[in-house]
Amino acid sequence: MRIAFASGKGGAGKTTVAASLAAIWPHPCLIVDADVEAPNLHLFLHPHLEAAQSVYLTVPELDSEKCTACGDCAAMCSYKAIAKLGAGLIVFADMCHGCGGCFEVCQANALKKGKRELGSLQWGSWSLKMGADQNSDQNLNQALGQTSSQTSGKNSGKTLLMGKSRVGEAMSPPLLRAIDGALAAISVGDAASVPDILIDSPPGVSCPAMTTARMADALVLVAESTPFGTYDFKLAHAAFKKLNMPLAVVMNRAGMPGNESGDAALEKYCAAEGLPLLARLPFDLQAAEAYARGYLPLLEQSANALIWQRRFGLLYDAVQRWAGGKIGQIAEPCSAVNICASGTTGAGHA
Repeated sequence: MRIAFASGKGGAGKTTVAASLAAIWPHPCLIVDADVEAPNLHLFLHPHLEAAQSVYLTVPELDSEKCTACGDCAAMCSYKAIAKLGAGLIVFADMCHGCGGCFEVCQANALKKGKRELGSLQWGSWSLKMGADQNSDQNLNQALGQTSSQTSGKNSGKTLLMGKSRVGEAMSPPLLRAIDGALAAISVGDAASVPDILIDSPPGVSCPAMTTARMADALVLVAESTPFGTYDFKLAHAAFKKLNMPLAVVMNRAGMPGNESGDAALEKYCAAEGLPLLARLPFDLQAAEAYARGYLPLLEQSANALIWQRRFGLLYDAVQRWAGGKIGQIAEPCSAVNICASGTTGAGHA
C-alpha cells in the first residue's frame, strides 16, 4: 500500500502527519520524502543516510564536425533547448526536457547523448524513541492500548528514501519518476515482504505534486481551516480528484481560537464532496513550539507527547479502516475520529 500525504499549500502539516504516522506505524514501512525541492523529513527522523546516488537526464551534446546545420532538431524542440543562430546550432542543456526527439530527427547523427544532473536519491534507516521519558515500549503501549507483542517491532524495518533536487534545477518530475522507479524495484517479489509506503508529497497542485500523487494508491489531504488553508485545500481537491483515486482528509490545527466557523466550513465541504474526514488534530501551542525546535509532537520531552502518540495511534486506526485492503469500501463521508485535546476519541461530526 502506498499512501501519499499532500496539501494545497505549504505549512499545512503534511510532513508532520506523515512522519508521526511513520513513527508509530506498527509494521515495516518506508517513508519517502518526495518534496524534492525542499526535503526536510530527515530533520525530524534523523536517519542514518547512505551515500547519495546522482540522478541524470539524457540531454543532447552537439558534434559540430558532423552537424550540417539543417535545423531539424531546433525546429522540433518545443522547449527551445536547441537554437539555430546564423550558420550554427547552440544547445541549451538546462532547458532540455529529455524527450529525445532531437536524436530521432538528426540524420547526420551529430547529437551525442550527454547528461545533466537532476539531483540525487538517498536511502537511510531510522529509529526513534517515543515518549516523555524515553521508556518507549511501555509508554506507546499504554498510549495505544496495545500489548508489547503488537508494537515490539514498531521501530524496526523503518527506512527512508529522500529525493533532493540539484540547486538551480528547474525540473523535478524526472527526479520524482526516479523515486517511482526505486519504489517499483522494492515492490517486486513476495507481497508480505513489501513494506507499507508513506509518501510526503510536494505542496500545491503543480507538476511535482501531481507526479507524486500518481505514485500512490491513495492520497490523504492535510488541511487547515483558515481562510487561506481552506481555499488552497479546495484547489488541491479539485486537482487531485481528477486522478480518480481514493482521497481522504486530515484537518490539522482544528479548534484554533476564533476560527470555529472555519472548522465548520471545512467539515461541511468534506461532507458535501463525500470526502472521508479521518481526524481532527487540534491546535496545540506546545506542538508548534516542538516543531520549531525540530521535534515531532509525539516525540517531545513532555507529558504532551503521550497525548499525541494516542492521537496518531487513532489516526493510524482510521487510515487502516479507510485504506486497509479494501480502499473506498469502508470509509464513510465525515466519519472522522474526533481527536480532542485529551487524545481521546469522540463522535464523528455530522
